[in-house]
Amino acid sequence: MEREIRPEELSENVFDLIGNQWLLVAANDGEKSNAMTASWGSLGVMWGKPSAFIVIRPQRYTKEFLDRVQTFSLSIFPKEKKEIMNYMGTVSGRDEDKIAKCGLTERIVDGAPVFAESRITLICRKQFAGPMEESSFCDPSVVERWYPQKDFHTLYIGRIEKVIVND
Repeated sequence: MEREIRPEELSENVFDLIGNQWLLVAANDGEKSNAMTASWGSLGVMWGKPSAFIVIRPQRYTKEFLDRVQTFSLSIFPKEKKEIMNYMGTVSGRDEDKIAKCGLTERIVDGAPVFAESRITLICRKQFAGPMEESSFCDPSVVERWYPQKDFHTLYIGRIEKVIVND
């Protein structure tokens, strides 16, 4: 059964949700949707509102969508859908319609893709988008380890406007 809750009612461990279960970051530009798997990010409070923080590398096709739109979704799927999450993170939406190929049931809510198969979906409105720059890193080992090609992420901060839960 689908229901809406307040962001403050989320009671799951965000380290597990993001780091182990992963997020499906999705956006719709009015013509089509694209999505990618993310295992880096955060949930918290920014500018007095519940917020989601995600990072996307410049070469990712989903970044083009996020740069064009104001809303995006972050979805968490049941553990038995891990194969879909792997696929969504390794195949580019430039090459095929990954959402259709995975058999996901999509609808648009407040401009953002929502998938019937997800357990939790956060609908977010972009509040900030900015590139991470090498000169801003305080620990050079992070750059050496994670950015050998200097393909620094863009940080997106989205205000969480709606949380949809499927029980």
